[in-house]
Amino acid sequence: MANFDFGDGLRKVFLAGVGALATTVEKSQEIIDDLVKKGEITVEQGKTLNTELKRKAGEAKREAETKVESEDSAE
Repeated sequence: MANFDFGDGLRKVFLAGVGALATTVEKSQEIIDDLVKKGEITVEQGKTLNTELKRKAGEAKREAETKVESEDSAE
């Protein structure tokens, strides 16, 4: 059987998730900017959506970090 460090694997999954989240935030901002350019939403609505998106992404990141830290301390 392979020698597998579960903590290291969990850390890699976490980092992959953070990368995916960052990519999603960037893509979402591009979509919002495009909607503003097309006039489908106002600049103010776009700013509000970007702010909310960043806040939620930050919350998700903090929750994931807390979960990883609690898993590490349980080992």
